[in-house]
Amino acid sequence: MTNSNRDKLFSKPLGKVPKFVFDSSVVDVFPDMIQRSVPGYQTIINLCGELAARYVRPDSNCYDLGCSLGASSLAIAQQIHQPGVSILAVDNSAAMLARCETLLHQDNTSQQGQSPATIQLVEGDICDIEITNASLVVMNFTLQFIAIEKRQALLEKIYAGLNPGGCLVISEKLLFEPESVNQLLSELHHQFKSAQGYSDLEISQKRDSLENFLLPETLETHINRIKACGFNAASPWFQCFNFASLVAIK
Repeated sequence: MTNSNRDKLFSKPLGKVPKFVFDSSVVDVFPDMIQRSVPGYQTIINLCGELAARYVRPDSNCYDLGCSLGASSLAIAQQIHQPGVSILAVDNSAAMLARCETLLHQDNTSQQGQSPATIQLVEGDICDIEITNASLVVMNFTLQFIAIEKRQALLEKIYAGLNPGGCLVISEKLLFEPESVNQLLSELHHQFKSAQGYSDLEISQKRDSLENFLLPETLETHINRIKACGFNAASPWFQCFNFASLVAIK
């Protein structure tokens, strides 16, 4: 979506590693960080656009919850040809949304309004916003940062706001059982990041920074929670190592 600075946030010894925050320093390197940290990220983003082409209906809303720099919103917008569609891109990081607004403006200039969909930026907690008249809701690597005790209520709100036939996408880092499998996939992910140029120090310090902030769950837990809301179907549709994306249809 844009050229970004190289992620070197954890390249030097930090002593006591601070808790990860989506602040301006992360915003400056975020595209590089996520591409080099999350295997299959761009594939998931592109496929969200394909789902938008299939499921978005005229005069309905799409929600990109935890939108960061708007990659999912742009992918969705580029595949929408239906009239009257609004994409609400929600994030609680003011720094993210400020940069996202700049990137969306640049994209609108280059695309010359090829999509009839509008993208509206919303600063706020996704647990507090209203979901209405939705044909597509996307949470790409967002739920893992929500307190576990709030996740069921959030999904129930999304389900209530989705129109019949609407689609929910949840992409997450997962836990696996038994621990031997979880360890294997974690090590493969470590090797992936090493191949992307991250040092062992960077990988270790970022892991410490995310501890007790990024809270992964098992695939079974996610699917059971989704089904408990009333979704007709829920299934993983993409996985690479310990990262997966799930799709659910109301």
